[in-house]
Amino acid sequence: MFGDLMGMMGKLKETQKKVEETKKRLDTVLIDESSSDKKLTVTLTANRTIKSIKVDESLLQDKEELEDYLILTLNKAIERATQVNESEIAAVAKDGMPNIPGMDMFK
Repeated sequence: MFGDLMGMMGKLKETQKKVEETKKRLDTVLIDESSSDKKLTVTLTANRTIKSIKVDESLLQDKEELEDYLILTLNKAIERATQVNESEIAAVAKDGMPNIPGMDMFK
């Protein structure tokens, strides 16, 4: 029994390390999102850090319009980055989880 427990603990530590490595790697995965008319483009990492924002000159004439573009485009980019982040982390975590009796009902 203790051997199984030690094996599970080792597997959990290994999985935790892989999750941390995946989080670091996701800092290099870039998500680009543009407004439908391409007047605004934002780039985020899969960890949801903004890397760049490109604004068409025409949007600089109207503050409210620019704000609307930023809100819509950033929210779309954050949603996509979150999906990538969660699926990558979940895949690593699922692969590394030990077989614990009774836990298969949560799959």
